[in-house]
Amino acid sequence: MITDIPMVIFAGGKSSRMGKDKALLPFGGYNSLAQYQFERLNKIFKRVYISAKDDKFDFETNLIKDTTNISSPLVGIASVLQYTKTPTFILSVDAPFIDNDIIQTIVGKHKNFNSIATIASTASQLQPLCGIYHPNILKIAKQHIEENKHSLTKMLKELEVSIVSFTDEERFSNLNYPQEYQKALEKQNLS
Repeated sequence: MITDIPMVIFAGGKSSRMGKDKALLPFGGYNSLAQYQFERLNKIFKRVYISAKDDKFDFETNLIKDTTNISSPLVGIASVLQYTKTPTFILSVDAPFIDNDIIQTIVGKHKNFNSIATIASTASQLQPLCGIYHPNILKIAKQHIEENKHSLTKMLKELEVSIVSFTDEERFSNLNYPQEYQKALEKQNLS
């Protein structure tokens, strides 16, 4: 099923724990993790964009540039929602195992409740970079940015958001460290 909600892949982080830009690491038979995510998500969403500070990609993509040089998912979300002006699915580039089942579950919950945000959660934590954000969140997001409060999780806890709980922690694995990337490559080769 093709989803009308736009999808934005967040690929503008510093990747300091990885030691190199993780969005540009090869993955899944593609030159980069960003391209892998872009190609697979294009099969699920009508419109897929990548949010980053600059165009660092070697494939044709729809780029939404961050409006500031501050490295913060909250700033990225504000930039994206100012651009799309519609509820938008946000996914981190380093979460390659978020599959269609997870995505459709979140989309279904959002359509049923149409809240300011519909966010995935696992037993261990909220997954703020896997969910749908409504432009109505912009006012409070900008306020947090002005107050130099950049924690997306803390902001979400202040709001009435729809939480979608999932039990499989492994599908929400983020590739933050070189060993996590290697493990993901091995997993990808087995599938």
